[in-house]
Amino acid sequence: MEVSLKEISKIVTGNTPSKKNKDYWNSEDICFIKPDVIGSGIDSITTSNEYISNFASSKARIVDRNTILITCIGNIGRIGIVSDKKVAFNQQINAIIPDYKINIRYLAYVLLFSQPRLNALANSAVVPIVNKTQLGNFKVKINPNLESQRKIVSILDKIAKIIKNQTKEIEHLDELIKARFVEMFGNLKHNKKYKYKKISELTDVISGGTPNRKNESYWQNGTIPWIKTTELKNNRIFSTDECITTLGLEHSSAKIVPPHTVLIAMYGQGKTRAMTAYLETSASTNQACACILPSSNIDSEYLWQYLILSYHDLRSRAKGGNQPNLNSQIIKNFEILVPPISLQNEFANFVQQVDKSKVAVQKSLDETQKLYDSLMQEYFG
Repeated sequence: MEVSLKEISKIVTGNTPSKKNKDYWNSEDICFIKPDVIGSGIDSITTSNEYISNFASSKARIVDRNTILITCIGNIGRIGIVSDKKVAFNQQINAIIPDYKINIRYLAYVLLFSQPRLNALANSAVVPIVNKTQLGNFKVKINPNLESQRKIVSILDKIAKIIKNQTKEIEHLDELIKARFVEMFGNLKHNKKYKYKKISELTDVISGGTPNRKNESYWQNGTIPWIKTTELKNNRIFSTDECITTLGLEHSSAKIVPPHTVLIAMYGQGKTRAMTAYLETSASTNQACACILPSSNIDSEYLWQYLILSYHDLRSRAKGGNQPNLNSQIIKNFEILVPPISLQNEFANFVQQVDKSKVAVQKSLDETQKLYDSLMQEYFG
């Protein structure tokens, strides 16, 4: 059946007790939940990174366990379930307190599936917002049979757990690479064992370009792989989302770079800036990608892993106001620790072996995610 959220629940918008009153914030009596505590799945909320005192209770919005918290400003539709004890929450979050017999995790999955529709409902392009009234009027399809709800939750929880474990396995393999780096070369910074050299001293750095989008002859039936910064996720690139034509290449600043080129995102939304990729094929890129060309002076695999480990350092060097960017000169001046090439090669070989394991786990993860998405569509679509 299809119902609005206000027909099956009470909705409460959070608030923030005055920061000026220190008595409200001087002890860790009650978890105070902000959007940064809520992840991308269905989080069980038991702890927080901020707390209020019992003295602030009358000034806060507080809910008990088995309440759904949903983000409604900025990152719309992230879901958490209060699963331990009462919590307070800020004005970017709405609480959904069911007053209808429904499995709380089932309703959470319904809302998670409805995330794209909730985002479409947001009434601002700059800072997306779904207000309390909109959320209350938001309609969802639910299966009224409680036993069916329980079975659906059981299946989805098991698959979500597998996805979480497979994701952690990939993270552990990444940690293994970091540990091997330290074991072989020591500390990334302030290393006195080997010399540091600027990237420009080791190899060439170029950037790409974007053919005119309005000219179909630059894009239609293109055969030259073309890479955007959104494709840079500290990953190996074997194929691309888009291709350009030879004509598009000739009439833009795009250039073809060879396999083993290391790419760095100079700017982009969110965490994109300073993300990297390793080319396993010849390709062209847009102007926001710095292309570090292969060279006999440094092992490209070693260089790539070094830049992954240097993500926060490199990202912090961006310049600009509201949206800081990197540029080619910053990339060229970035210093790399340069051990003997034989050790670089040894490390690169180790990374390649670990990556084989990562590819296998990633393939399994992709298949599990596909099953999860298919079942979500079957149950809630």
